[in-house]
Amino acid sequence: MPDSTPPDSSAFRSLNPNPFNDAQDVKNWIREQALALGFADCGFIGVNHPVFSQQMQGLRDWLAAGHYGQLNFMELNHDKRANPGLLVEGSRTIISVRMDYLEATPKPRRIEDNHRPNHAIIARYARGRDYHKTMRSRLKQLAQKIETMLPQWQHLDVNADQPFVFRPFSDSAPIFERPLADAAGLGWTGKHTLLLNKQSGSFFVLGELFLSLALPDDSPVTAHCGSCTACIDICPTKAIIGPYKLKADACISYLTIEHDGVIDEKYRRAIGNRVFGCDDCQLICPWNRYAKLSPIDDFLARHNLDDSLLIELWQWSEQIFLDKTQGSPIRRTGYVNFLRNLAIGIGNAPYTADNITALESRLGTLGDVLDEHIRWAITEQLTKAN
Repeated sequence: MPDSTPPDSSAFRSLNPNPFNDAQDVKNWIREQALALGFADCGFIGVNHPVFSQQMQGLRDWLAAGHYGQLNFMELNHDKRANPGLLVEGSRTIISVRMDYLEATPKPRRIEDNHRPNHAIIARYARGRDYHKTMRSRLKQLAQKIETMLPQWQHLDVNADQPFVFRPFSDSAPIFERPLADAAGLGWTGKHTLLLNKQSGSFFVLGELFLSLALPDDSPVTAHCGSCTACIDICPTKAIIGPYKLKADACISYLTIEHDGVIDEKYRRAIGNRVFGCDDCQLICPWNRYAKLSPIDDFLARHNLDDSLLIELWQWSEQIFLDKTQGSPIRRTGYVNFLRNLAIGIGNAPYTADNITALESRLGTLGDVLDEHIRWAITEQLTKAN
């Protein structure tokens, strides 16, 4: 009678030195490496997936509605958005990754920022190092790990026997980043148009790695927003004009980061003390009770940017601004626009005579745009003086 005792694992491995039997094994290995590099998850989608062409009509409708403000680049490179394979010749698969960025867990369903009216509120993703650099660096490391494994995958039908091509992206190319991640199963699109994950909420950033490997698509997950409209209801400027519809030119993140020049007076009180971005629609979301802390030190706040007073940042010279924002996403807004945002914040803060003095000290120093916001802020302060 034959021995039915299974071989021990070491003996089994000696008989099967290559543990990769199919493309799913390859995907599982890549996912393990991604997690080891600090990514929270990854999904796979082909460059010819129909999601890209499907998104084009929605983009055209959004542009036609005029909701894009100064984001004129959204009118360009529609061919690449619809056919992302044009971005990287020879690419077959896109690995979509997400990276958690919280350094402290916010209290569920509470806008904590509203209880610090004298503080400069900076969006949580932007308090540390510029995530674009962190994301691209780790995606490159992932690609290099994959490249070392190609000889073990050449017996599989994954294109591993061809010259290896890769390129990492992070909000740096005409890519439907959030729809791609949605289609690859990293989460579902919430009514605020951000990606939501059942285990992690939405406090994460996205990136992509284009590869010449041919790997099967992952599947999207079920949406779980239900009848909730918390994000729509909480938006200070009412920029979320309906489920899955964002009027970007009214969004505080757009106004304080992307918009150059004068901010319409109708939005200034609603901006409050948010000087770079806004987290309100995320903070109020029930799913963010599951938000995870980041394992990556790059997201730790620098220069006390999680606890700085408006009046302290207002004193920064341009050189101090450049020094403090070296390698930071805050550099994107520019010095004058940063002061513009701070002026609005000071105007919305509780009255103090020191606020008036500080505002007046910069009048006539950096141009008409800043002066307009300073005068508005002084008027706002004076209306609260009595």
